[in-house]
Amino acid sequence: MARPAKTRTIFLCDSCGADTPRWEGRCPSCGEWNTLSEMNEPSAVPERAPWARTAESIRLSDVSTHEAPRLRFSSAEVDRVLGGGMVPGSLALIAGDPGIGKSTLLLRLAADVGHGASVLYATGEESAVQVKMRADRMDVRSDGLHLLTTTSLDNVMSQIDTLKPGMVIVDSIQTLYDEGATSEPGSVAQIRQCTRRLMERGKADNLPILLSGHVTKGGDIAGPRVMEHMVDVVLYMEGDPVSSWRLLRSVKNRFGSTNEVGVFEMTGKGLSDVEDPSLAFIAERAEQAVGSVVIATLEGSRPLLAEVQALTSPSNLPAPRRVASGVDLNRVLLVCAVMGRRAGVGLNGQDIVVNVTGGLRTSETAADLGVALAIASSARDMPIASGVAAAGEVGLSGEVRAVPQLERRISEAARLGLSKFIVPGRGRRQRTHEGGLEVVPVSTVRQALGAALERPEGGPRKSGDE
Repeated sequence: MARPAKTRTIFLCDSCGADTPRWEGRCPSCGEWNTLSEMNEPSAVPERAPWARTAESIRLSDVSTHEAPRLRFSSAEVDRVLGGGMVPGSLALIAGDPGIGKSTLLLRLAADVGHGASVLYATGEESAVQVKMRADRMDVRSDGLHLLTTTSLDNVMSQIDTLKPGMVIVDSIQTLYDEGATSEPGSVAQIRQCTRRLMERGKADNLPILLSGHVTKGGDIAGPRVMEHMVDVVLYMEGDPVSSWRLLRSVKNRFGSTNEVGVFEMTGKGLSDVEDPSLAFIAERAEQAVGSVVIATLEGSRPLLAEVQALTSPSNLPAPRRVASGVDLNRVLLVCAVMGRRAGVGLNGQDIVVNVTGGLRTSETAADLGVALAIASSARDMPIASGVAAAGEVGLSGEVRAVPQLERRISEAARLGLSKFIVPGRGRRQRTHEGGLEVVPVSTVRQALGAALERPEGGPRKSGDE
């Protein structure tokens, strides 16, 4: 009778994946509090993967730079985010809030590959009937798509041996469990072990593998942080559940550019590509709107136009509220301080709400000038001139600072037929016209307000107007 393998007790950090032999209130690796969880693991060293055991060193000069053909999908937006398609042998992780559309996207990608090769779709969250109902709703027809409803990683590996698929999809990694690990499914140890085995199998067979992952309340991927280091690609699906827009954002990509974004619309037949995101984001903007302006942001290599809205109202609170959706709250606070001290826009005693429509989130400082114009428009109850866009960083002394790749932003605004673009004055001293678009350089926020806000004919000047 075989003796059971000995196990040892360790404490694993839920945040960074580091382990310690005893419990501590604070992780000694990442410094987070109350993140150590007890687990048992075999004391024996696990068997190494075949590809790792037989690896030999080679000279750098002998390495071939010829890239293997990528696996392309019917979605140009997905290919863009992946850097031109999925690389064979790569391990990609798609994370997002519940109900955001991860499984819908994975089923579409599986159907794309299933027309020319077999695809193994392993799900531990849904039954085969549920997946079939979604496929019928999406009008998915693929003879090469094979469903496997299981939570056992060994079953997934066995089906890979039998089926020899061209791609594997696991929905989701938190539902898988490895019998070699003694902890419960979804635990840090199980997620780390299952991810490691899938990674080794993908590298050994040159097999592309797609995983879906849950996120925590804070928006981070559930499980150990080491999982994000193990995979080759990390994608986040974002969007407001009540809105039809969905954004697929790349935050890690070993085979392409990071910070790329794909734009989709959720329809009755699943996710469909948005061919012109800029037009879609500003299509519903009202003419002569108070507290609304178009901004030109840069998402990866793509310039995007979006609408920023601001609303100011008298506050009854000792400390007026500042609320931001789609932009960094700290940048909004900075802009408000500059507007009050440098631009003559009184915001004391005013609640301020700033929102980027369409569910788009931007962390670019180039949105500062648009936020400032929208807030000033609402505070003075004066509309932004029709067809005006803005891009620029606001400094603490009230200056408008340069932003990268300005010419690409100007070209995008001209393509969509806007009439005026307010830009930083550095490098531009005079107004120019490019394809019907008037480019107005400004050096300060005061100058930007004078160029953007329409003044009623015969009306008096207001504080800060030029």
